[in-house]
Amino acid sequence: MSAPARWASRLLPLLVLVLWLGVGGGLGPYAGRLGEVATNDQAAFLPRSAESTRVLRAQEAFRQEKTLPALVVWSADGGGPVDPTAQATATRSLASLTGTDGVVGAPSPAFPSADGEALRGIVQLRPDLGDELAVTLGEVEAAVSAVPGTEVWLAGPAATRADLGDAFVGIDGLLLVVALVTVLVILLLVYRSLLLPLLIIVGAVFALGLACAVVYVLADHDIVRVDGQVQGILSILVIGAATDYALLLAARYREELGRRDGDRVPAMRAALKQSFGPIVASVATVALGLLALLSSDLTNNRALGPVGAIGIVCAVLSSVTFLPAALMLLGRAAYWPARPKATVDGEPAHPAWRRVAGLVDRAPRKVWAGSLAALLACAAFSFTLDSRGVPFDEIFVKDAPSVAAQERLSEHFPGGAGNPAVVIADAAAAEKARTAAADVDGVDSATLFAAPGTSRPLLADGRVRIDVTLADAADSDAARDTVVALRTALHAVPGADALVGGSTAQKYDTQVTADRDRRLIVPVVSAIILVILVGLLRSLLLPALLVATVALNFLATLGVSALVFEYVLGFTGTDPAVPLYGFVFLVALGVDYNIFLMSRVREETELHGTREGLRRGLVATGGVITSAGLVLAATFAALGVIPLAFLVQIAFIVAFGVLLDTLVVRSLLVPALVRDIGPMVWWPGSLRHRP
Repeated sequence: MSAPARWASRLLPLLVLVLWLGVGGGLGPYAGRLGEVATNDQAAFLPRSAESTRVLRAQEAFRQEKTLPALVVWSADGGGPVDPTAQATATRSLASLTGTDGVVGAPSPAFPSADGEALRGIVQLRPDLGDELAVTLGEVEAAVSAVPGTEVWLAGPAATRADLGDAFVGIDGLLLVVALVTVLVILLLVYRSLLLPLLIIVGAVFALGLACAVVYVLADHDIVRVDGQVQGILSILVIGAATDYALLLAARYREELGRRDGDRVPAMRAALKQSFGPIVASVATVALGLLALLSSDLTNNRALGPVGAIGIVCAVLSSVTFLPAALMLLGRAAYWPARPKATVDGEPAHPAWRRVAGLVDRAPRKVWAGSLAALLACAAFSFTLDSRGVPFDEIFVKDAPSVAAQERLSEHFPGGAGNPAVVIADAAAAEKARTAAADVDGVDSATLFAAPGTSRPLLADGRVRIDVTLADAADSDAARDTVVALRTALHAVPGADALVGGSTAQKYDTQVTADRDRRLIVPVVSAIILVILVGLLRSLLLPALLVATVALNFLATLGVSALVFEYVLGFTGTDPAVPLYGFVFLVALGVDYNIFLMSRVREETELHGTREGLRRGLVATGGVITSAGLVLAATFAALGVIPLAFLVQIAFIVAFGVLLDTLVVRSLLVPALVRDIGPMVWWPGSLRHRP
């Protein structure tokens, strides 16, 4: 190499590193600022076209000012009836909150329960309190605690939102530290190198800083939406994907260094050339799979699509620029104290994977039959997974004050007290609609929403609002059945043009919409992945086989998850979005490892034929893909540090599914099927004729 070429080969990597150092220093802080543009208002994440969403919009006309209700519940110390004088004292304590900063209007009086053992009142708060909500609730609790002989509890939407805020406190720092430390430990143990894990971690952090900065700007301009869940998933997705791509490239570079006796530039050129196709195909499957969520009618699903795709693009950008630059400058020193070894018979020496490849080569039918039987046995339980929603008392993994308060409220008042179904109907048929609602089984009472200080129904655009208190808890199956019956009864009232909404209706509509999304998005994602695999592998049979195996892996994961959730973690249901998120992540990410494997197998097949190409490809990629799977599983498992059932469930499904795919599907099932089918697996490509 000439002197100018040598200088260019050193100067260009240095410039790339300086550029990324600028990105890290300038944009890195945005990784901790997404909370500034995030919203955890669950009402914002409803089906756009559902009846309950139309009711939510119609309710705005009946409010002089938007509010966030907090329910105050008093119960007698040690049980039994509340002292007769307690009601007056409780009403006075509520009234004392009038004019308090954050409180809207005058709180309601205290009302006794039918059993005389509890009191209930409502304090309306401003919905835009943000971080001040916890302070305001503290002031409310302090004011209403001066009722002798009683315990006080705060329930309702305000208390729930405060607990959600607490669940996401420190999400940026805690989640990032847990994920990065986990990745670092795994890489140190697997690669027994000090510099390489640090380079990979730094590259992942740079990618996350860039992704967060882009998302921050877009969210600040209302182009994308971010909530705590999307924020957490973005961090994990970027770290996991950046690490996976970096491991693939670093392994190929180490291999090329061994072949080329440490010559850095041609080694990196060859590594990038051989890795570029699989990495681009991998990025396309994940990014397009996430963007398919834009076809969802659920706002939080649509929010994750573009945010996740931005994260994936930033991850691959770091992996194919920052890491190659660092590796070219360091050469073999990047793997210190380990050193890249020369190849054995043209391939890296991995004794464990030589044994696995030998087993697959000797007895492919036994291997794939055993693997298939185990996966089918697990998949048989997938249909027992209940995705109709998480009961309110299971939303938080740890004890939450709002959950305990809601349980106390339900003990003494109708299950739907303080959380009614809301009916919007034409004023001309108001009484008919109210009577029809009251006559539905499962309804405790139905009252017309009155103007403040009067008993007259409040009119808005010729419509009235009817609050329907359900007999059962708002998150129960019985309450959902009552809402369905309410809609049937009220839609039949002539001239009412009635709509039924409220919390229970929103959950029901979310479940129905999630079912519809799965029927639409699952085939779309599968088709996207199939097309990408056909283009990469230039075959039809093999891509169809790969998609079928990752789909089976997904069903097997759901089956195991159904058992673990119910019998180990104690969940009685999952969020309706969990199966869809699980599918998108597992299929899009799971097929990555098959892409890395089979692209290498195709490369070796062109030189050595299908049987030897499969053996060489499995030996060469086995170690790096397995370590990448371990890292990805560990990073997603880090989501479990956030004490919300939704994220704990997603964490288990993706972590377990990635491990199952890495250790069984990609290592045993797919290679054994390819070995048994033989060259015809490349049909209709020309490789099927290669002996």
